[in-house]
Amino acid sequence: MENIAPENSLEQQQRCLFVCQYRSCLAHGSAEVLAAFEAQEVPGVTVKGSGCQGQCSCGPTVRIVPEETWYCRVHPQDVAAIVEQHLKGGQPIEAKLNPRIHMQITF
Repeated sequence: MENIAPENSLEQQQRCLFVCQYRSCLAHGSAEVLAAFEAQEVPGVTVKGSGCQGQCSCGPTVRIVPEETWYCRVHPQDVAAIVEQHLKGGQPIEAKLNPRIHMQITF
């Protein structure tokens, strides 16, 4: 019997990186963050500016879908590490993960 993956599996979905371009994030340099991501070569990842992502107090916000990874307080100097370590290497940068979304549970 053949194993057929569903059409909406993560492997088949195009990765997209959204950089918020709304008021609060813009005031904290998100236009420069967007430009830094656009300057990188990242095969298989589309980079786009977005409207408000609802994380105004911790911007600039970067969201990667379909895996739903959210970075906060991203600066242009963080972009190369996010590209190399996460987008190309598969390892998110824990220090930049949005703690409201990626809560660390310790026992």
